[in-house]
Amino acid sequence: MAKRTKYVKPEHREILTAKVLASKPISPNFVRVTIGGAGLGGFTAMGFDQWFRLFMPGKDGSLKLPTSSSSLGWYAQYLVTGKEHRPLVRNYTVREYRPAGSGQFGSTAEIDIDFVSHGDDSPASAWANNATPGDRVGLLDEGITYQAPEHTDFALLAGDESALPGIAGALRSAPRDLRGAAFIEIPHADDAQTLGEPEGVQVNWIVRTDSHGETGTLTDAAVRAASIPAAAAVYGFLAGEQRFVTGLRRHLAQERGIPKADITFTGYWRAGRAAG
Repeated sequence: MAKRTKYVKPEHREILTAKVLASKPISPNFVRVTIGGAGLGGFTAMGFDQWFRLFMPGKDGSLKLPTSSSSLGWYAQYLVTGKEHRPLVRNYTVREYRPAGSGQFGSTAEIDIDFVSHGDDSPASAWANNATPGDRVGLLDEGITYQAPEHTDFALLAGDESALPGIAGALRSAPRDLRGAAFIEIPHADDAQTLGEPEGVQVNWIVRTDSHGETGTLTDAAVRAASIPAAAAVYGFLAGEQRFVTGLRRHLAQERGIPKADITFTGYWRAGRAAG
């Protein structure tokens, strides 16, 4: 069996330009920003947990984008850009993609991006909270990480609020006959969303009732107590706070016997640093 790569990269990568079409709070802890414009004509939707690097204006309010789209090239240019002019860069997942002609705000393609809101305590959250139509951004597509093997009969997805868009995309794109369970930890019950999951997938919303509690603790306990089929048929998709997903991967591999190759795990952020 050929070893899967960690990422399925897009066939063509370039830094695209877009503009904000709308921004609004959608729940107590999420802000949805919709971007669009002719520049998104170069974006190819891949579904699942398709993620990208979002370039937002720097401290001086201008948007100075790298000219290179290679992994090393854009970052090298970013580093040599003066801190006042350097764009704010964060990684996000496509929450919803609407091709040209089917948008809500115009004739061009549109992408919804869900930001976990920390008020103005983190730069990206502050930008999302204050984004207005016409604001310019850049986007560099990085592809997908969700790669269920052909032998998958049951998918186990788990994550905190930062992973909600990725899990939503994976469930929306999954085969309709998929069986599985998703465990999503959120700060408030009203942060739960409609995900469009297959009928055979049970979605478990886990509300972190203690605002000072450690992210992932409740979800870790819920997964450990869950009934999961024979390991050979299970695919695991874990995302969110780094220590949480690393510990859960260890549990699935060592105590549940799921092959490590059949577990995709990604640490989106580290405790002590804002997820947005």
